[in-house]
Amino acid sequence: MQQEISRTESIVRVSYRGIGVNLLLVTAKATVGLYAHSIAVILDAVNNLSDALSSLITIIGAKLANKAADRKHPYGHGRIEYISASLIAVLVLVAGLTSLRESVVKLIHPVEPNYNAVSLMILAAGVAAKILLGRYYQNRGKALNSGSLTASGTDALFDAVIGFATLISAAISLTAGWNIEAWLGIVISFFILKAGFDIMRDTMNHIIGIRADDTLTAQIRERICMNPNVRGAYDLILHNYGPDKYFGTVHVEIDDHMTAREIDALSRSIVPQIYQEFGVLLTIGIYATNTHSETAQQIREAVRHIVSQYPEILQMHGFYTEEAVRAVSFDIMLDYDTDNSDSITEEIRSELTERFPDYQFFINIDRDFSD
Repeated sequence: MQQEISRTESIVRVSYRGIGVNLLLVTAKATVGLYAHSIAVILDAVNNLSDALSSLITIIGAKLANKAADRKHPYGHGRIEYISASLIAVLVLVAGLTSLRESVVKLIHPVEPNYNAVSLMILAAGVAAKILLGRYYQNRGKALNSGSLTASGTDALFDAVIGFATLISAAISLTAGWNIEAWLGIVISFFILKAGFDIMRDTMNHIIGIRADDTLTAQIRERICMNPNVRGAYDLILHNYGPDKYFGTVHVEIDDHMTAREIDALSRSIVPQIYQEFGVLLTIGIYATNTHSETAQQIREAVRHIVSQYPEILQMHGFYTEEAVRAVSFDIMLDYDTDNSDSITEEIRSELTERFPDYQFFINIDRDFSD
């Protein structure tokens, strides 16, 4: 719990610093914009004000996401961070649409700006500040696994691009007398809109439910299989309830002679170990594997051979033969693009039944929820 509080406080601290920088930029750019009669600079100042609001949303989201689990929300409130990131994406999209509209208006009804050397210096300082702030946000967002901070960093870097374009157009206006603000504004607006859509897409993926990180799932499986009583780990499913907050299930394959007491001890050793190392709370299911049946081994090899002929099948696991009732069960993992799963299972069952007519075959279809 202390780690989560520390993470939240770090996010809040970073956000407060961002608010301070943005408010300073708002004051400076608004002054320059009003003095130079530049709609581009004034819009840039308004955009910086929206960035301060984004940081405020990040603070509120981080604090709400850190609330403890309750009866109504037993998995905690961590996904609120994804909601706050989506709100920031909305602000970015609004800024892009506003910039596009004002740029088009300015293209139709141009207004000659009035810059001077001091104005250019202030604009250049604003660009540098935004670059530093954007990198700071992104670095801290990556370190703290905060989508909101990362989104704010992307927004800040695009603000730096806007400021740089404004600076270039101001310099051209001051030296050559050409007014290209509107054209630059249109081009930049589309980049801003793309950034907003990208942020929204990423946050919506997390809210909908995205595939777990391949490296994380591989490390968890590897750690589970280091236990000498585990023959394999399969069907690992992770549900994300906020950054670094995972609940999941996994099936482990063990020898069929293990007792309930031994299985309970195995589960009690694996669960806290995975939670301590990866922050994942697992529920463990069991696959028993035949250890003393030659017939079971023959059928297993036959199943492996038949399954290998189907490129749509990514994996076979959970094999077990119940000799007392002559029943064989196993799972096959199919690719998501497979649209003929029923015919595949029926073909496999028919071939196995032909080779082993005294047995019934039960085939369960799995999906690759994680690599």
